[in-house]
Amino acid sequence: MQKMIKGANIGLASLSDNVGSVVMSLGWSSPTGEGDADVSVLLLDGDGKVRGDADFCFYNNPVVGNGSVQLLGKTPTSDGDEDRISFDLDAVPAEVEQIVVAASRYGGARFGDLDDLRLTLADSSGDSLVQFSVEDAGAVSACVFGELYRRDGAWKFRAVGQGYASGLAGLATDFGVDIDDDADADVEADADAAADADVEAEAESGKEPDGPRGGSADEPDGQAGSPAVPAPRAPEPAPAAPAGTVRTPSEETKPRARPRTARKKVTLPRAEKKTLAENDSWRTARLFPLSALKNDRERETRATSVLLSVMTQVPEFGRRLTAGFGAPAGRMETFTEVSLPHGDSPRRPDGVIRVERAGKLWTALVETKTNGNALKPDQVQAYTDIAARRGYEAVITLSNDVALDGTPLVDVRIDGRRKHKVALWHLSWAEVAHQAQMLIRHEGVGNASHAWLLRELLHYLQHEHSGCHEFQNMGAAWVPVRKAIDDETLSQGDPRATEVIESWERLVRQVCLGLGGELGHKVLPVQRAKRGTDPRARRAALADQLCSQGRLHSELRIEGTPGILAITADLRTRKLRTSIEVPAAERGYPLSRAKRLIRQLAAAPADLHIETLVEGGTGPRGTLERLRPEPADILPKDGAEISGFRLSLFKGMGNGRGNAETGFIRSVDEAVDRFHAHVIAHLETRGTRRPTAEPAEAR
Repeated sequence: MQKMIKGANIGLASLSDNVGSVVMSLGWSSPTGEGDADVSVLLLDGDGKVRGDADFCFYNNPVVGNGSVQLLGKTPTSDGDEDRISFDLDAVPAEVEQIVVAASRYGGARFGDLDDLRLTLADSSGDSLVQFSVEDAGAVSACVFGELYRRDGAWKFRAVGQGYASGLAGLATDFGVDIDDDADADVEADADAAADADVEAEAESGKEPDGPRGGSADEPDGQAGSPAVPAPRAPEPAPAAPAGTVRTPSEETKPRARPRTARKKVTLPRAEKKTLAENDSWRTARLFPLSALKNDRERETRATSVLLSVMTQVPEFGRRLTAGFGAPAGRMETFTEVSLPHGDSPRRPDGVIRVERAGKLWTALVETKTNGNALKPDQVQAYTDIAARRGYEAVITLSNDVALDGTPLVDVRIDGRRKHKVALWHLSWAEVAHQAQMLIRHEGVGNASHAWLLRELLHYLQHEHSGCHEFQNMGAAWVPVRKAIDDETLSQGDPRATEVIESWERLVRQVCLGLGGELGHKVLPVQRAKRGTDPRARRAALADQLCSQGRLHSELRIEGTPGILAITADLRTRKLRTSIEVPAAERGYPLSRAKRLIRQLAAAPADLHIETLVEGGTGPRGTLERLRPEPADILPKDGAEISGFRLSLFKGMGNGRGNAETGFIRSVDEAVDRFHAHVIAHLETRGTRRPTAEPAEAR
């Protein structure tokens, strides 16, 4: 992997033969685990300007360039999370000469508050090609991490690391986009679209970036220098436009739809009409029936066929699943029960995905498991060998299990003598359901037929008979470890404790997928570890804590909430605790702060525990039932300054053999859902006051 310094550039073809499609990742971490930023991509022509609004790629416009550039969203890592972007370089429009990749923060936050700002670039086989660390970001709210550009028909990468104190507006103005936002302005929609009104985000006016960006664009590979980016220009006079719109100067005189730079609110479908069935025993006819499934083999065959067929019929869905695997954007065909020669007996993978783009084929073999069955290493190894011999690009495994960083589900030997490399990817059924939910309920698809197909797929995946359920087993070590904790015989270094930690991490990631699909927001596990910590070493340390404390603990960051949701499973007391720490209001008397919190929690459960946080420790505590008539009881008697409040709910957890193992997982799911719906959803985000009518989410 090539480590780059600021201003250096290098040709991609010199790093790998598989650079027709690449994936770029932007990552960062923060001491609190709450730091975040939004990624954006700009497609520029030979003059260094966008051709129009369609060349500005951001969270409300995640696919641009005829599908050649796609934002894939956030992925958890061992020390935080990272945003991933897929580039099908062979399909980038010929007019595009340069692709700029940037990120911006909001609400006055700066990149200097984040740690370990980094960019990595991987080829279609998953091998990392380039790594670039952005040093000394400082007090800037927008930053260009890097750029891809053409030279003599070949693509090159340049490490930029250039910040903008003027934020997204200054960056966009530099490249020919004019962002015209008013602070926290509400956009009034007509009556038919009132449910989709947005609270527009605040953006600063375009200003000169903090530092020159001159220099030649034709420096030799690997040499450092200032990248050539156009200097900022003065915006031209323009007619008034709604807050939050984006426009290019060449189109200012034309009335047209413009992309919004604020997070959009998506209205969920209305409840279905009353059924025409005579009684409840009648069942709605389904496109994918489940009644005839008799054994695991039938479940695997049908699940594979159902999924692959919907991927071809709903392009948005198929592209969403394959883009992260290095597949190009093109015509997709899928196949099942394919026979391929392998020694004395042919092998039959469960499925094959083929994507054609510009006369080139991208091929992946698919191995599926359902009903909690584990992947077989010998099968996956055979398919990897076949793919390498036939020049296929990838092998995709699909099961109920969730993959973890540093702990592969199957170990596969790679023959280093082969020039052609095969990427091994894993997809869980929970991730498939999550992507379907995001498209159906929050982001939308091309037409009503596609939406109906996705709803049928989701119904199939979530049915207990399909075998495509989520991760449902805490593993063979779960019961022995729990008993050893009861008997106080579990010692540090016991490998069974590490197995339980891995199962717990899989469960937490699954909870994030489920909750994120319901909310339409990013929900990610917070990994509090030192930079560069090996995932296995981190899990070993957590296993030692489990042995000494008897508790499993994780934290979730939910976009748009005032704090981190913590989950603690105490295996000694058989109690689950979900909690959140919220800051106290910045203004007002202590009693006013307490009353304000109690008002927000009017619909919360009576057994909600509230604990006052003060400098260096905690203060009074009590249940919501007791504090509702007497909010003053939560105030410190010594007059100590209140820094915040900790809100907690407690719940018993499943704790037996067999299906009761699933009972623990179900109890965690239910605890998180209940806490979010009845507590977190009613809290004000920092610096805002919740109005009586629920508005759209503002960024």
